[in-house]
Amino acid sequence: MQDQTLEPKKKSSTGLDENIAGLLCYVLGWITGLIFFVVEKDSRFVKFHAMQSIVVSGALTLINIATSIFTPSLRVIISPFVSIATIVIIVIMIMKAYKGEMYKLPIAGDIAEKQSETL
Repeated sequence: MQDQTLEPKKKSSTGLDENIAGLLCYVLGWITGLIFFVVEKDSRFVKFHAMQSIVVSGALTLINIATSIFTPSLRVIISPFVSIATIVIIVIMIMKAYKGEMYKLPIAGDIAEKQSETL
């Protein structure tokens, strides 16, 4: 996992500071990630966090759906762990984005980095 730090108080094409736009990518999971990925035109930092939010939130959503469909009896056991993991990951990523860090999560970070480079 690599950390890259952003220059302080740089604006994104949304008019927000990049760190604020980056943290907002995680607030409603893949929904806000998708909005910022489509709307952002200039900031690689915001695009990175938007794509990472889409990948991570999407994967966790699919895990929740899969456990409820394929293992309904295990859902009672698995779902709380997935929910706690989701909250922990989102809070950490919000803090990293606010600090201006391009913190890469395993797998999702690599995907996000490749997609944000196509800016």
